[in-house]
Amino acid sequence: MAYIGKTPVIGNFVKLDAISVVNGQASYTMQNGGANFTAYANVNQFLVSLNGILQSPTTSFTVASSTITFASNLVTGDVIDFIIVLGNTLDVGVPSDNTVSLAKLTATGTKDATTFLRGDNTFAEAGGGKVLQVVQGISTTSVSSTSSTYVTTGLSASITPSSTSSKILVLTNFASQIATSSNTIRLTLKRGATDIDTSGDGFAKLRVTASNLFGNTPMNVLDSPATTSSTTYEAFFKSSSGNAEVMAGNSSGIMILMEIGA
Repeated sequence: MAYIGKTPVIGNFVKLDAISVVNGQASYTMQNGGANFTAYANVNQFLVSLNGILQSPTTSFTVASSTITFASNLVTGDVIDFIIVLGNTLDVGVPSDNTVSLAKLTATGTKDATTFLRGDNTFAEAGGGKVLQVVQGISTTSVSSTSSTYVTTGLSASITPSSTSSKILVLTNFASQIATSSNTIRLTLKRGATDIDTSGDGFAKLRVTASNLFGNTPMNVLDSPATTSSTTYEAFFKSSSGNAEVMAGNSSGIMILMEIGA
């Protein structure tokens, strides 16, 4: 039932450690569990019994930090029966182990087996770097070109991001062959019709000083498409001089798309 009048103080009521009287001494250190006690707001929270008589705060004793000082020196034979400190308002003390349930928390969000309590006091799923999906594309058709402007390799893959904040990690690898000495093959990546590389220098290149070099040309790109629509990534290449071939020697090219949660 509700209280009539002023709501009682809710607090952590503490009985302090016993204090032995020293003849001719007025000031004593207050301790709780062997540690100096200062967890109070004012002297009126103290119930002090001396020789079986409750003492009047301020008049009979004062407190400062962890020290209680009686109005006059105590002598041999005096007994400090107890010192009890009434708790501060809303000071419930330290809860016992395993006594606070999730229902008592003020955190927001849904608490279940898939979420955790974050530092901002909200329940949320793990995020930031979580791989949400993986798709791949494969091409086994070789493509040759002498063009100094980008042409398609024929290697592509499509993905539909689950969030506009997701990033797409694009991993490609295929064999390339350069037939002309001092030729350079450059690779780039397009998202639809958009060239992701704005520098024009490409994301990867293979340059040699000997002819007919055959080797792998990997290209790894992290992209932010900012869409939840189906998105196609396609690898392109160009040659600085002479013929260049990708998916060379009847080899396969592979493109892997990984959606990374924000």
